[in-house]
Amino acid sequence: MAQLRRDYQKFVDRDAEIIAVGPEGPEAFAEWWHKHQMPFIGIGDPQHVIAKLFGQKVKLLKLGRMPAQFVIDKVGRMRNVHYGESMQDIMTDEEVLALLDEINKEQTGSKAA
Repeated sequence: MAQLRRDYQKFVDRDAEIIAVGPEGPEAFAEWWHKHQMPFIGIGDPQHVIAKLFGQKVKLLKLGRMPAQFVIDKVGRMRNVHYGESMQDIMTDEEVLALLDEINKEQTGSKAA
Protein backbone atom coordinates (compact mmCIF):
# COMPACT_ATOMS: atom_id res chain seq x y z
CA MET A 1 0.00 0.00 0.00
CA ALA A 2 2.89 2.34 0.69
CA GLN A 3 3.93 2.25 -2.97
CA LEU A 4 0.38 3.14 -4.03
CA ARG A 5 0.38 6.08 -1.62
CA ARG A 6 3.79 7.19 -2.92
CA ASP A 7 2.76 6.92 -6.58
CA TYR A 8 -0.86 8.04 -6.22
CA GLN A 9 -0.35 11.27 -8.19
CA LYS A 10 0.98 9.23 -11.13
CA PHE A 11 -2.34 7.37 -11.21
CA VAL A 12 -4.31 10.63 -10.97
CA ASP A 13 -2.20 12.06 -13.82
CA ARG A 14 -3.43 9.14 -15.94
CA ASP A 15 -7.06 9.87 -15.03
CA ALA A 16 -7.23 6.67 -12.95
CA GLU A 17 -8.54 5.97 -9.47
CA ILE A 18 -7.34 3.43 -6.94
CA ILE A 19 -9.82 1.58 -4.77
CA ALA A 20 -8.44 -0.77 -2.13
CA VAL A 21 -10.60 -3.38 -0.41
CA GLY A 22 -9.52 -4.96 2.86
CA PRO A 23 -10.86 -7.68 5.15
CA GLU A 24 -11.24 -5.48 8.23
CA GLY A 25 -14.47 -4.05 9.59
CA PRO A 26 -15.33 -0.40 8.90
CA GLU A 27 -13.95 1.05 12.15
CA ALA A 28 -10.62 -0.81 12.10
CA PHE A 29 -10.22 -0.16 8.40
CA ALA A 30 -10.95 3.57 8.76
CA GLU A 31 -8.52 3.84 11.69
CA TRP A 32 -5.71 2.17 9.71
CA TRP A 33 -6.54 4.28 6.62
CA HIS A 34 -6.38 7.53 8.59
CA LYS A 35 -3.22 6.53 10.49
CA HIS A 36 -1.38 5.76 7.22
CA GLN A 37 -2.82 8.81 5.41
CA MET A 38 -3.99 6.92 2.36
CA PRO A 39 -5.06 9.40 -0.35
CA PHE A 40 -7.30 7.01 -2.30
CA ILE A 41 -10.53 5.14 -1.60
CA GLY A 42 -10.52 2.26 0.87
CA ILE A 43 -13.39 -0.10 1.64
CA GLY A 44 -13.62 -2.51 4.54
CA ASP A 45 -15.08 -5.87 3.49
CA PRO A 46 -15.28 -8.05 6.63
CA GLN A 47 -18.03 -10.28 5.20
CA HIS A 48 -15.95 -10.82 2.02
CA VAL A 49 -18.82 -9.69 -0.22
CA ILE A 50 -16.61 -7.75 -2.64
CA ALA A 51 -13.84 -10.35 -2.46
CA LYS A 52 -16.28 -13.11 -3.44
CA LEU A 53 -17.72 -11.07 -6.31
CA PHE A 54 -14.24 -10.68 -7.78
CA GLY A 55 -13.09 -14.22 -7.03
CA GLN A 56 -10.35 -13.22 -4.60
CA LYS A 57 -8.66 -16.28 -3.09
CA VAL A 58 -8.32 -16.96 0.63
CA LYS A 59 -5.45 -19.17 1.79
CA LEU A 60 -5.40 -19.49 5.55
CA LEU A 61 -1.91 -21.00 5.57
CA LYS A 62 -0.64 -17.92 3.71
CA LEU A 63 -2.15 -15.27 6.03
CA GLY A 64 -5.64 -14.96 4.56
CA ARG A 65 -6.77 -13.11 1.46
CA MET A 66 -4.35 -13.24 -1.41
CA PRO A 67 -3.73 -10.03 -3.34
CA ALA A 68 -5.96 -9.36 -6.31
CA GLN A 69 -5.55 -6.44 -8.68
CA PHE A 70 -7.94 -5.31 -11.37
CA VAL A 71 -7.72 -2.60 -14.00
CA ILE A 72 -11.17 -1.60 -15.18
CA ASP A 73 -11.52 0.96 -17.94
CA LYS A 74 -13.98 3.84 -18.03
CA VAL A 75 -16.65 1.81 -19.81
CA GLY A 76 -16.46 -0.94 -17.19
CA ARG A 77 -14.37 -3.51 -19.09
CA MET A 78 -11.84 -5.59 -17.16
CA ARG A 79 -8.56 -4.77 -18.85
CA ASN A 80 -6.28 -6.71 -16.53
CA VAL A 81 -6.76 -9.19 -13.70
CA HIS A 82 -3.97 -10.41 -11.45
CA TYR A 83 -4.54 -12.91 -8.65
CA GLY A 84 -1.52 -13.21 -6.35
CA GLU A 85 -0.33 -16.57 -5.04
CA SER A 86 1.37 -14.97 -2.02
CA MET A 87 1.25 -11.66 -0.18
CA GLN A 88 4.22 -10.44 -2.23
CA ASP A 89 2.74 -11.47 -5.58
CA ILE A 90 1.44 -8.14 -6.83
CA MET A 91 1.97 -6.12 -9.98
CA THR A 92 4.35 -3.22 -9.52
CA ASP A 93 3.04 0.31 -9.85
CA GLU A 94 5.24 0.68 -12.91
CA GLU A 95 3.51 -2.30 -14.57
CA VAL A 96 0.05 -0.91 -13.81
CA LEU A 97 1.03 2.60 -14.94
CA ALA A 98 2.37 1.23 -18.23
CA LEU A 99 -0.92 -0.61 -18.74
CA LEU A 100 -2.83 2.60 -18.04
CA ASP A 101 -0.65 4.43 -20.57
CA GLU A 102 -1.56 1.80 -23.19
CA ILE A 103 -5.27 2.04 -22.38
CA ASN A 104 -5.19 5.84 -22.51
CA LYS A 105 -3.27 5.77 -25.78
CA GLU A 106 -5.81 3.33 -27.22
CA GLN A 107 -8.78 5.41 -26.06
CA THR A 108 -7.43 8.77 -27.14
CA GLY A 109 -5.33 7.74 -30.10
CA SER A 110 -2.45 9.80 -28.71
CA LYS A 111 0.57 9.34 -26.51
CA ALA A 112 -0.31 9.12 -22.76
CA ALA A 113 1.57 10.68 -19.84
